[in-house]
Amino acid sequence: MQLADLYTAQAREALPPLWGPSLETDGEPPLSLAYGLADPALFPQEELVDTTAKILASHLNDALNYAPVAPALTTLIAERLHHEGVQAHEDEILVAYGSSQILGLLPRVLIEPGDTVLVEAPTFMGAVRQFKRAGAQMIGLPVDAHGLDVEALATTLEALKRKNLRPKFLYTIPTFQNPAGVTLSLERRQRIVELAATYGVLVVEDDAYVDLRFRGEPLPPMASLDQEGWVLRVGTFSKILAPGLRVGWAHGPRELIARLQMFKLEGASSPFVTHLVAGFSANGRLEQHIADLCAHYAIKCATMSQALRHQLPEAPFIEPDGGFFIWLQLPQGVQASQLAPVAIEHGVEILPGTRCYTDGSGEAYIRLAFSELPDNQIETAIRRLSTAIKVVQRPTEGG
Repeated sequence: MQLADLYTAQAREALPPLWGPSLETDGEPPLSLAYGLADPALFPQEELVDTTAKILASHLNDALNYAPVAPALTTLIAERLHHEGVQAHEDEILVAYGSSQILGLLPRVLIEPGDTVLVEAPTFMGAVRQFKRAGAQMIGLPVDAHGLDVEALATTLEALKRKNLRPKFLYTIPTFQNPAGVTLSLERRQRIVELAATYGVLVVEDDAYVDLRFRGEPLPPMASLDQEGWVLRVGTFSKILAPGLRVGWAHGPRELIARLQMFKLEGASSPFVTHLVAGFSANGRLEQHIADLCAHYAIKCATMSQALRHQLPEAPFIEPDGGFFIWLQLPQGVQASQLAPVAIEHGVEILPGTRCYTDGSGEAYIRLAFSELPDNQIETAIRRLSTAIKVVQRPTEGG
């Protein structure tokens, strides 16, 4: 007899997370471009220490006892949504331990084994794996330079309707998409909202990166275009304050928010942390911090883009207007799964495109995160990547 005999079928089939420490090497650790980590140099350490002291002085019981989410945080989220044109009421907002918890609650409320879920291809597999684990049948929809292909969406919805199948939801990252970095156009946003109402499909609008815009004008979220209650907006403070605080939120139809809350069995998310986030964000400080982040990440993005154009002119990419990632198309004949271990040997870690598709495709692409490394290390990492690509190409040169 073994302990593993006690596991459920789902636990026996579970796969390890797609993130984690870099692979071990004999020398120094590789420079990692694989994961969308925040730059620790940008954490507002002194301000957070000061806010913590004020909370412990003025909200000791509410922050450290069993208590609800800080009311000021829910108010802040509602106010930021109003600024985007979303008519949000505080009873339509759920605060959670990061947006990942929201995405983990969704299958418990909406998915039965065999249900259909629509996702972008490529997409953020950290979310999609939770849907698949609940038994969802995934349908990937192509993404181009303007975001999700809405004609492919319309065709898919009509084909499913003819089979008497109604997808439970469409999961989309419309702004600075992970991993492709592209942004869904206004016309496509409007079309998705129309299709959602026509076919009765929930749109899960994951806007983790929306505040990190370097260039261009903000586009209205689909939640602001939705008049019939078919959009669930998901957001986070991880990218604009600190991932380790684990504070995310959802806004959507009151009935759905209440149902998600029923499955959040541990109760309110950390009272202390929610007071900390609300306290830090007061009096416009969060917006100033976001402006500082955008300025810094814009430089990092430009540094990586310039290095790629110089070191890998044969590898096309779309320079994003915000976010954390560049989606690089590899030179012809180079496969991502073949490149990844060679890149590690040369001191740089990448995320193969195969990690971003539900069907394992994506060999022609890699995702590169410019968010964490300092500028000089970004340049070094791209030089190492260029060398690794040349090594992979070498066996095929000359036939």
